[in-house]
Amino acid sequence: MNEEQRRVELAHFLRTRRERLLPAQFHLPDEGRRRRTPGLRREELAHLAGIGLTWYVKLEQGQDIQVSAQVLESLARTLQLTPDERNYLFLLARAQLPLPIHTPLPNISAELQNVLDALLPNPAFVTNERLDIIGWNRTASRVFADYASLPAWERNLVWLIFTDPEQRKIYIQWEETARRILGLFRASGGQHADEEWFIERRDRLMQSCKEFRTWWSRHDVGEEHLKRKELVHPDVGLLVVQPMALLVADDPNLKLFLYTSLPEAETASKLTQLANASTKSDTSTPLR
Repeated sequence: MNEEQRRVELAHFLRTRRERLLPAQFHLPDEGRRRRTPGLRREELAHLAGIGLTWYVKLEQGQDIQVSAQVLESLARTLQLTPDERNYLFLLARAQLPLPIHTPLPNISAELQNVLDALLPNPAFVTNERLDIIGWNRTASRVFADYASLPAWERNLVWLIFTDPEQRKIYIQWEETARRILGLFRASGGQHADEEWFIERRDRLMQSCKEFRTWWSRHDVGEEHLKRKELVHPDVGLLVVQPMALLVADDPNLKLFLYTSLPEAETASKLTQLANASTKSDTSTPLR
C-alpha cells in the first residue's frame, strides 16, 4: 500500500469507526433533531479526543499531514478501538506500530527504596531482568531522566539510551555507554530470547535506531563497563562519577546501579545540590 492508498484507507477507517459510536455513550445532550449521518459528528469526536477540529477533518479527508503518536492514542481511546484496530490506525497514519500498552511495572520493596534513598546524594537506580528501571532515588531522576513521568515501556535502560536524545547529551562517552548497555540487553537474551517482551523490545529498537541496528549485528555480549564516567547536567555542568553494579541478594533478577562522586569537577557538591533541589514533587520512586 503506497502513501496515497494509506491516506484513503485511513480516512475510510476513521469515518466508519466514528459512525459506529452512539452519542449516548458519551452523555452528549439530545439536541432534539435527527442526525443526518449515524454516530458522532466530527466536531464532537475532536472535542472528546482533545484535538483540533481542523486537524481531524484533514485526517478524515485523507490529506497529507503529519500526526503525532499522542494524537493517535487519544483518537484510539475516544474511538474505543480494539488493540488490533489501534495497531491498524498507527500503521495507516504513521507506517509503524505504536508502542505497546503494558501493565505498570512492579514496585521495589520499601526496604530497597530505603537503601536507594540512603545512598543520596549519589544517584542510584534498580533494574529488573528486562532492564526496566523499577526504582530510583531523587538524584538519579535529576541526573538521568524524570523516571516518574515516563510511560512504563519507555522507562527502560536500553530503550532510553538509544531513543532519548537527551541521553546523548548527558553521557560524554555516549557511544561506549550505549554499546555496553546493548551488551547487557543481549546477555539477557541468553535466558529470554524466545520471550515476547525481548523480541518486541529488540524489534522496536531495530526499527527506531540505526546505531542499535549496526551494533546488534556484531553480537557483542557483556556487562556494563564500570570505569569512570563523565556526565553533563544542564544546571550544574560536568559530573565525574564511578559506576558500580550490585546484585540484590533477595532477588537475583534485580541489579542496583550506583554512581559515586569522584574528586574531579566538584562532583560531590554538585550532586548534593541536585539532591536538595526543590521540585514540584518528590522524584524518588512513587509508591503505588
